[in-house]
Amino acid sequence: MASKHRSQHGIAGAIAACTALGVAESLSAIDSTSPTIVEAAGLTFIDRFAATLKDVAVAVFGTHHKSALIIGTWLVIIGLATAASSSPKRSRRNFTLLVAVIGVVGLAAFLTRPLSNAPLGVIAITAGLVTGLVLHRHLLRITTPATSDKEPSFERPGEALGNRRQFMLVAGSAIAGTAGATALATTVRRRSLNSEPAVTAPLPTPSTSTPPIENTLDGIDGITPFITPNSDFYRIDTALVIPKVDPSTWSLTIDGMVDRPQTLTYQDLIEASTEVETVTIACVSNEVGGNLVGNATWQGVRLADVLDRAGIQQGASQIVGHSVDGFTAGMPTATALDGRVALIATAMNGTPLPQRHGFPARLIVSGLFGYVSATKWLSRIELTTWEATDGYWIPRGWSKEAPVKLTSRIDVPQRSSISAGVTPIAGIALSPSIGISRVEVSINDGPWQSAELGDHSNDNTWVQWHLPWHATNGDHIIRVRAIDNDGNAQDETPRSVAPDGATGYHRRRVTVG
Repeated sequence: MASKHRSQHGIAGAIAACTALGVAESLSAIDSTSPTIVEAAGLTFIDRFAATLKDVAVAVFGTHHKSALIIGTWLVIIGLATAASSSPKRSRRNFTLLVAVIGVVGLAAFLTRPLSNAPLGVIAITAGLVTGLVLHRHLLRITTPATSDKEPSFERPGEALGNRRQFMLVAGSAIAGTAGATALATTVRRRSLNSEPAVTAPLPTPSTSTPPIENTLDGIDGITPFITPNSDFYRIDTALVIPKVDPSTWSLTIDGMVDRPQTLTYQDLIEASTEVETVTIACVSNEVGGNLVGNATWQGVRLADVLDRAGIQQGASQIVGHSVDGFTAGMPTATALDGRVALIATAMNGTPLPQRHGFPARLIVSGLFGYVSATKWLSRIELTTWEATDGYWIPRGWSKEAPVKLTSRIDVPQRSSISAGVTPIAGIALSPSIGISRVEVSINDGPWQSAELGDHSNDNTWVQWHLPWHATNGDHIIRVRAIDNDGNAQDETPRSVAPDGATGYHRRRVTVG
């Protein structure tokens, strides 16, 4: 009997916790510009443990690591509630204590997020906690009906069956209601977040732009397209909820160590966005051969021009980009002034920036990993000293100086088994702001063979490459390496992504036959 009650009490705790979370999530999801309760908890978790878990999460879940964190948060809370509620004698007390702790921690996490809607969060958490406690107590009363002191505590067969049916009815109704409400709230919220804001200001005609690419290798089946479509462009950031910025009230501030602080509205920025450049950007979490890299045509304002109008003060050695959600990224001031492409971008591949890629404005700097340069949902550009401030990822163990590593990748052959005969070996190589001069391929540790390069007139983009291969039966290992325009060869030493990017040759094993 004790074992049965333990199991039912645990189930009661799980169902009550799930319902409480569902109520809190559904209510907090009403404001799509604010994180939900679970998202706020996840963001706090990221801030605390990002240095330890970032690589693991990206390696295991790829670009779905945020969804995995949300699901994991639900499972952990439900698991804790199940354990706390399992003791027949202390179920109510333990569950109440756990709910109180989770409520306080959840509210604290929510209120510390920059974009949180505080009144809505308090209402959502309060409603969730009350619902969970009431449901838990009701389920316990059904599971262990009250008895008098003079009567033995047991259930007649008919009463037991009736109690089980009532328990299942209440539990099933709670689960169904929670699932329905959460699914509806999630759907409405996702549609709101995915709907691009109404932009009335048209993009101006470019005054300067990258010369058009005339010789791509896009015709090779399986090779990475020269331009990455917006929908396929990788997204790695710390935002569990995509900030939804109203362009009519948004502004960009340039301040700190400047002579003339500036404030630009969205209209100001759009009207000045006459620079168009094709630039490859990459995430520092990109493993050798990984896909956390993309090439797009960006339109915006030269960062150097904006800084010139503000007047950079002597000693201002660092530019820190601030996001509306509190994220920061810092880079040397020199990188905006040394002639490389450095833009405050407002458009991507001919359209206003998608929300998921930083609308209304983001920084794009050729040759630097995104974690020190590519601030999305930009709200402020601060000039300071190199020593005064560290961007978000620096205290978490990542290098403060983060040039993109010279690297290359094999895209084709895509399959591990292919037919004998002439087949292409193809892929991409990149060294943004320096450029690629040569790509070489080795088969079975044989001599390095020079590959044909696609258009490599733009030193800020990746280069497509191709080598025809007379594939013979058997197992083969293909390796690739790149040489940049400064004569530097790709580092062949295998290193992980931390603290400043992975190195090593990409290789692919292929069976021909």
